[in-house]
Amino acid sequence: MRSKSLSRRKFIQTTGVVAAAVSLSPNLAYVKEAFDPKGMDTVPLGKTGVKIPRMIIGTGSRFMAAPEQEGLAILEQALNQGFYYWDTAASYGNQDEYSEQRLGKILKDRRQEVFLATKVGEREADAAKQTIETSLKRLQTDYIDLCQIHSISDEEDVRQLGDGVYRVLKDYQSQGVIRHLGFTGHSSAKAMKLAAELYAFDTMLIALNHQRAQENFEELPIPYAAQKGMGVLVMKVIRPRETVSGLDPKELIRYALSLKSVTSAVIGTDSLEVLKSNMALVKNFKALSEKRMQELHVELGPFYQNQHLPWMKADYRDGALLA
Repeated sequence: MRSKSLSRRKFIQTTGVVAAAVSLSPNLAYVKEAFDPKGMDTVPLGKTGVKIPRMIIGTGSRFMAAPEQEGLAILEQALNQGFYYWDTAASYGNQDEYSEQRLGKILKDRRQEVFLATKVGEREADAAKQTIETSLKRLQTDYIDLCQIHSISDEEDVRQLGDGVYRVLKDYQSQGVIRHLGFTGHSSAKAMKLAAELYAFDTMLIALNHQRAQENFEELPIPYAAQKGMGVLVMKVIRPRETVSGLDPKELIRYALSLKSVTSAVIGTDSLEVLKSNMALVKNFKALSEKRMQELHVELGPFYQNQHLPWMKADYRDGALLA
């Protein structure tokens, strides 16, 4: 491990008050970090004490479809322009490497410049612990800024988290290895709200622009999580254009960021051109008018009713290895 990457021992033994308080309040460790938005506007990530850009660099299947060298160039350029929040998961990858491995090639030299989020899909304690340890090795780091329980499926899934993966994450948090906890989900608005109710999560990452009958994602879990002081992150924001012709991806990003209570959006990036376009959008972002928001909501109607979306199916694996 290179000197710029904090060792686990050094992180836990950080000098002064930080050392004494890290297990009780991991947020204090951020006094040592060097997140630099390069003059770009940032927003608070709930009550974490961290400020983040309005766009998060998503490194799932879309990002991993890019050749390795272009992927590394995307990460370097994003960081150089102030987009320091990177989102990955233990399951993301392609036929050659995992997303975490690709990120690790940059992180080994620039770890303290990045707010790093990953995800663990396992629910059983031992399997979750093994996944986290594997993620640390792949990412070439000794700590994770935000570790999220991946793909909450239903209310039964939520109720069973406490005896397994959630307990493991809390243990790692007490050691300073994980700083903040979150969860993600695609299929059940009720389950997302319940997870925010039952556990001490810092963030929620929720799929946007779709809903099942009587489960309003924008109206149910998002405002609840925000009122609780959680950071509300959204994903799948440009996917409606895959089933509804004529939608502008830039408008869909603006729509997501204009929603009340939404903190930031995870955007999958597969080229430097897409990155450049998204950077310009975020740096010059202005919320859409209420009239335009209502118009877009109507335009998204066919997408809301689509029953064939892959991530709404029971066997969906978010960002899974490409075939």
